[in-house]
Amino acid sequence: MELSAARLCVSLLSLFAGLTSGLEITSSSASTPTEVASGQSVKLDCQFTLASEDSGPLDIEWSLVASDNQKDDQVIILYSGDRAYENYDTPVKGRVHFNSPDPKNGDASINVLTVKSTDTGTYQCKVKKAPGVRNKKMQLLVMEKPSKPRCYTEGSTHEGKDVVLRCTSDAGSKPMKYSWEKTTGSKVLPASSVLDPVSGTVNVKNASASASGTYRCTATNRVGAEQCVLDLSVTAIPNTAGIVAGSIIAVLLILLIIAIILFCFCRARNRKKYEKEICNEIREDVPPPKSRASTARSFTVASQRSSLGSMSPSNLHEYALKPQYDKIPSSEEYDRPPSQAPVLPPSAGKMAGYNLSRMGGIPVMVPAQTRDGSIV
Repeated sequence: MELSAARLCVSLLSLFAGLTSGLEITSSSASTPTEVASGQSVKLDCQFTLASEDSGPLDIEWSLVASDNQKDDQVIILYSGDRAYENYDTPVKGRVHFNSPDPKNGDASINVLTVKSTDTGTYQCKVKKAPGVRNKKMQLLVMEKPSKPRCYTEGSTHEGKDVVLRCTSDAGSKPMKYSWEKTTGSKVLPASSVLDPVSGTVNVKNASASASGTYRCTATNRVGAEQCVLDLSVTAIPNTAGIVAGSIIAVLLILLIIAIILFCFCRARNRKKYEKEICNEIREDVPPPKSRASTARSFTVASQRSSLGSMSPSNLHEYALKPQYDKIPSSEEYDRPPSQAPVLPPSAGKMAGYNLSRMGGIPVMVPAQTRDGSIV
């Protein structure tokens, strides 16, 4: 209550001073807020004139009016004593300056640079030069331009179906409106289409091939606009029966090829197995070949038998010089062919018989035996 009473007194004093002085603010008061896009700069206009009776010091004060009556207004910039004061701790600190380098010439306007959405509010320009006092309020509305919209389709794009063209901007101050236009062909929207400028959709009912083309959507608000482009292609409904039949035939062909490959593989495998079994049966029926060692041994035994048949007392001493039948031949003797049997010189038999008689030995005929011990 005390604050409201104080403001009323200030207003009455300003009115009284205005009646007794020539100080006037000539800028027209705007009935609508000053709208500006975020990131831009804005000028808040405040022009004034002085009279000869306004002889006191000139003070110019800009403040951000508090939205709550329980809070004080924030001074954002001040001109007093031919000097500007700009470093007040406010949301616009460092971004607000006087429009004129010398405001006392009648231009108390300020420039707010790179405005933000938080800069939205009511600003007041107050000019004091005793005894005159004048003030002016103005509203600043910082808005965001629409972000670049995204264009896409919903639903089937086949002939006879309903297709929806949709345009959406994720950022931007309201209110926002959308508009669609066709940029190719007849350059008009299909006759069966329904446009919704608020939601940004175009519903094309019973679409035909003539609806194909390039479309452009524009998202707009009071501080800017952005666009996106969409290519629409309406095609005939595909022959689903033919596609299904072709798919079935392809699957059957693949299965047939796999079956043929498996059949050939199994047949080749069985053939190899049969050939292997036949080969094993033939090997079982055929006796193994005799070794060279057994052949040589048989030849030696036969020769010895022949020698025993022709033995007589006159050549008994020569038989003693021959190798014994119970001696197992070495591997070299087995491997040596019969034609290469060692031949003793004629004098060797006589010397062996003489030595045997001298030593008191009696020549004895020893029958030949096989390896298992049987007499031959």
